[in-house]
Amino acid sequence: MKKKASCVVLFSGGIDSTTTLYWALARYDRVLPLTFDYGQRHRVEVRLAGRLLRRLGLPRTLLRLDLGQVGGSALTDPRIPLPRVRGRAEIPAGPPATYVPFRNGIFLAVAAAWAEARGVRDLVCGFHVLDSPEYPDTRREFVRAMEKAVNLGTAAAFGGPPARILAPFVGLRKAEIIRRGLRLGADYSCSVSCYAGGEAPCGTCSSCLLRREAWREAGREDPLVARLRKEGPR
Repeated sequence: MKKKASCVVLFSGGIDSTTTLYWALARYDRVLPLTFDYGQRHRVEVRLAGRLLRRLGLPRTLLRLDLGQVGGSALTDPRIPLPRVRGRAEIPAGPPATYVPFRNGIFLAVAAAWAEARGVRDLVCGFHVLDSPEYPDTRREFVRAMEKAVNLGTAAAFGGPPARILAPFVGLRKAEIIRRGLRLGADYSCSVSCYAGGEAPCGTCSSCLLRREAWREAGREDPLVARLRKEGPR
């Protein structure tokens, strides 16, 4: 496969963005990971994302946005309780308390500006909707609409190179994303999904539930759990 020039990867450090990072590394000569510290309850993901990037010898760019000022989410407002679930049936329909209002739209807008300033046209993100349909900003339609908005609001509108927003896993389930990543050699031992804020999975938030189900379906032990059992949290 002939590699393309460069891309920006929205890299939170979770399973989906880790797979996306390895997907991009197989397709681009230059990969620029972009991580957001937005005041999230689970800020540990930022630290561990940096650890993986150091292992891979990739540059680390961390942008800080205080979405706590926006509020409205259990991930950015400590006054809102984190929902606890025992099974998928307990996950309510509609945007959950862990939905951060328009978070992915904000990320893509800032990433598009950052990429344009560096002459990079491709933005790659790990959004997927099949396991989490209650999040409105992970859908294929949303990605297309954001791409259109970026091209209308940047130099592309005056004949500059058009931006592309790529979400290669948007139509896959998390177990399928994991399988893709394993084939790419992805290292998931530092990928954190838990919303509670610790490195070790709490086991009772919706993100932990979906992650546990996905690894079970993939037929593999979760590398994060394996590392924690051997080394403990760092």
